[in-house]
Amino acid sequence: MNATMTTKRAAANAEPELNGDGPHTLSSYIQSRFDECSRSQKDVAQYIIDHLDEAAFQTAEELARRANTSSSTVVRFSQALGFEGFPELQRAAREEYRRNHAGIGESPLFSVERSDFETAIAADHANVEETARKATPANIEKAIATISQATRIVIAGTDQMAFFASYFRHLLMLLDLRAELVASPSQEALGRLARIDSETLVIALSAGRPHALVVRAMKLARHREAQTIAITDATMSEVAKLAQIKLYYSSNSPAYVRSHTALLSMIQGLAYGVYSRDEQHYVDRIKAFRLK
Repeated sequence: MNATMTTKRAAANAEPELNGDGPHTLSSYIQSRFDECSRSQKDVAQYIIDHLDEAAFQTAEELARRANTSSSTVVRFSQALGFEGFPELQRAAREEYRRNHAGIGESPLFSVERSDFETAIAADHANVEETARKATPANIEKAIATISQATRIVIAGTDQMAFFASYFRHLLMLLDLRAELVASPSQEALGRLARIDSETLVIALSAGRPHALVVRAMKLARHREAQTIAITDATMSEVAKLAQIKLYYSSNSPAYVRSHTALLSMIQGLAYGVYSRDEQHYVDRIKAFRLK
């Protein structure tokens, strides 16, 4: 962000007013200022928007670790938005979080004094619920139809996403769909990318900042007019911007790694959606697989 703007705001100790004619929440305010951010600040901005509950209750150090940046970047980002520091930004995050959850009135699954295990399970439950709420029926149906009608499918996912890309490929191949995997920059994988054409569907899986190989696959798909689907936990990630169909999953976690429970649910839900479109066509094939 502009250094002069940052200095003036910090000197005035004036927090942004999240009301009136401007943005009404911290998330909408960050979105309105997103293009002004540096690359590292965009990582922080994106993470706060997609994981508001973590920003509301974690320390600057914990938030920085999850956003793959430094705590000083988190503080500078807060000041660039007009907050005196991260505690002031966090106060706005907590206010938005409380408004979002006010009046829900649901009895908790676990006691207030949760164990670490219960806390992790509760986070997974919340992730699946948030993912379901943000998944619009029209968008999901469009993704299912695109997958079921694809002549060739290339699923790109590296590092931690490689497992889920491989599992998604397995589910689709059970339905006799031609699915291929790009999980590393091997010659074989690069050859699969080279064969992308207008008849190909490219599905990109990413968590946080996407791997360069996955971004490359999506750019190549766009250049060759292939169909594209992004499944990501960051709504403003680069792969989401390149995709025709964008599917979001929540990955909040109190643990030292992101939660992928909702991602697994989404992948299985998409595969089941494809199966359900023509159950009679697939039923014998699935029966044969179950008998193995």
